[in-house]
Amino acid sequence: QVQLVESGGGLVQPGGSLRLSCAASGRTFSNFVMGWFRQAPPGKEREFVAGINWSGSSTAYAESVKGRFTISRDNTKNTVYLQMNSLKPEDTAVYYCARARNLFVRIAADEYDLWGQGTQVTVSS
Repeated sequence: QVQLVESGGGLVQPGGSLRLSCAASGRTFSNFVMGWFRQAPPGKEREFVAGINWSGSSTAYAESVKGRFTISRDNTKNTVYLQMNSLKPEDTAVYYCARARNLFVRIAADEYDLWGQGTQVTVSS
């Protein structure tokens, strides 16, 4: 059974950095688009943060994180990353990675069919 497991969340001061990782089990990781979403507060709709195509040649970002966050992937390690710099209090959320069965980056949450359990990111002084 394919699973996605996020790690790397935590508490960081405004202006600080964190790198999230999402490790995927299974042999077909490299065939899929991967995305990062966030949700805050609980019950609010999940917001697209960043996405990357299967080869890493195409990426997309939410306007609110452009220039601060970078998504990347290492298909040899079945892992996708989200480097988050210049963090702001409004970045506080539970961050989820997800998989989409598509050749092109998707931004709608309902186009992703597999989700991790989430990792909490808190930006506060």
